Amino acid sequence: MKVGDLSPLANSQRIQKVLAAAGYGSRRGCEDLVREGHVQVNGTYVRKLPVLVDPEADDIRIDGRRLKKAKLVYYLLHKPKGVLCTNSDPAGRMRAIDLLPGVRQRVYPVGRLDANSTGLLLMTNDGELADLLTHPRYGIEKTYQATVAGRISSAAIEKLKKGVWLAEAKTQPGRVKVLRRGRDDSILEIKIREGRNRHIRRVLARLGHKVLRLKRTRIGRLGMRGLGLGNFRLLTNQEVSELRKLAASKAQPRSDSRVKRAS
Repeated sequence: MKVGDLSPLANSQRIQKVLAAAGYGSRRGCEDLVREGHVQVNGTYVRKLPVLVDPEADDIRIDGRRLKKAKLVYYLLHKPKGVLCTNSDPAGRMRAIDLLPGVRQRVYPVGRLDANSTGLLLMTNDGELADLLTHPRYGIEKTYQATVAGRISSAAIEKLKKGVWLAEAKTQPGRVKVLRRGRDDSILEIKIREGRNRHIRRVLARLGHKVLRLKRTRIGRLGMRGLGLGNFRLLTNQEVSELRKLAASKAQPRSDSRVKRAS
């Protein structure tokens, strides 16, 4: 196939989708690989998107190495405080992948927890599933336990439930439960589907409450039971299947007639 040819051939796929399926990161990360000049197709470096390829027929290479489909793996990590959700840190600080000794595949975090937060983190090399699990339209519900400074008011809880305006946009409605309301601090359980940068910390700060501790306790149906701080485990085949089904169900077009379907 000619590089860059956008004709509708039966086996043609966008290059970033092919790279993601081979375990090279999310589609966005794979787009960066192309733009930064790491990818060759049929002997030609490609740096501009879109590019369509046939993964069965085209010679695709990353930094000179021929593309091989990686074995897809899925791990659940209980991230401690101070660990970064990035695969590259020039300062040499502890990264989430450093807590997965013996894992040969090039895995990366699905979504992020800031360095000061703890809790569940899904690590995988399945770029397709990662995109679905983090896309704001198809977002999977994540549960957090937040300890905030001060006694939180019922009015603030209602604002959290309805959505709060941040600099870029209004957050989607969330589910909130007060676990404890004290004089000096309060503990909340917050369930959201979005993944904005420092989402919960920014929203609560907007409402006048500094987050003292933040822990992600669930991702969909995946919980923390039996997983100690800093430990990780393989997901079972059933858990992976449930994640795929959940992501696929979220990705289905809505039946609401007001939503324009893609042609």
